[in-house]
Amino acid sequence: MRVVIAGAGIAGLTTALSLHAAGITDVVIHESVREIRPLGVGINLLPHAVRELDELGLGERLAAIGVPSAELTYVNRHGQVIWSEPRGVAAGYQWPQYSIHRGRLQNLLLEAVLERLGPDSVVTGSPVTGLDHDADLLVGADGIRSSVRAALFPDEGEPLWSGQVLWRGTTYGKPFMTGRSVLLAGDDVQKVVVYPIAPPDSDGKVLINWAIQRQAPETQPRGDWNRRIEIDKFFHHVADWRFDWLDIPGLISAAEVVYEYPMVDRDPLPYWSTDRVTLVGDAAHPMYPTGSNGGTQAVIDARVLANALATGRGLDFYESQRREATGNIVRSNRKDGPEVIMSMVHQRAPQGFTDIDEVMTLAEREEIALSYKKTAGFVPSALNERASWSV
Repeated sequence: MRVVIAGAGIAGLTTALSLHAAGITDVVIHESVREIRPLGVGINLLPHAVRELDELGLGERLAAIGVPSAELTYVNRHGQVIWSEPRGVAAGYQWPQYSIHRGRLQNLLLEAVLERLGPDSVVTGSPVTGLDHDADLLVGADGIRSSVRAALFPDEGEPLWSGQVLWRGTTYGKPFMTGRSVLLAGDDVQKVVVYPIAPPDSDGKVLINWAIQRQAPETQPRGDWNRRIEIDKFFHHVADWRFDWLDIPGLISAAEVVYEYPMVDRDPLPYWSTDRVTLVGDAAHPMYPTGSNGGTQAVIDARVLANALATGRGLDFYESQRREATGNIVRSNRKDGPEVIMSMVHQRAPQGFTDIDEVMTLAEREEIALSYKKTAGFVPSALNERASWSV
């Protein structure tokens, strides 16, 4: 079987590695850019993605460049803790959760592809623009503006904008909280997400990823998908968000470069595949970054697709395992996913609280957290006991 993959991002590279591991070795990736550089900011790889990459033999490489998340904590805009839970191995998983620089992860995957599939397995400056291809299967892994998806669904139009924007950047700073914390602060008006994405350097500082999510003005340009922006354009929104254990305005003001992204997704599709074409990752199911599931679900797509092809169960089986599951995540993220807990607490106690249990019971908080894990497929016991997708 000859496979052509459109796109050398996380989805495309993991698909190539997964196919190779499953015995499908006639694989080539076509990437539109001429030079693949380690760009971007931070992402979280949840344990069900880390399991798949570990089973591809990349566990040690991941551990060398990522931060194993110790806990996830939600606080209100006053810094009062709403909910905190362990993550990764401490939460009962057999695999860690990693906070990691997206570009470094992409580079790790690219190096592995070139090592295993050969130097000619990735062709840069070679965009896939339609469905014509010299292969048994074309895999669209070319992101939210996928040319392959557009060829399958030419009337779909532009991605759907939520009306909110993300301002994102990275800053070198001192570790905060446990040093391996994923922090979400805020409410239904504004959220700030902060976490380290690299191990400490020689002077003890870490590279910290941060993002601010907020409703955009009516005049917000929707065509700029990744544009640089001056800090003073939004700094006033977080100027007083200083906590005893983290100075958010200080962190943001020390960033060298800040980017603005519209928060967009697309509606779930009625199908992903034809006889010789299918989709993975953001090309198949672009979703809001709520719950840290975009990159994670792309990795799982790749592994399930490779298993389906290598075992002869085909694209129908792949879709049966992935299309409805990812569609449910898209819809959940539109309702704020697990982060709805911050909105609910703000609505009930906008000025803060003395005792969180008087605002929201422990049982209610636990149910919100568990419900999202079920939707996104990473309940610890279910993940630990599930059969491997390895062939």
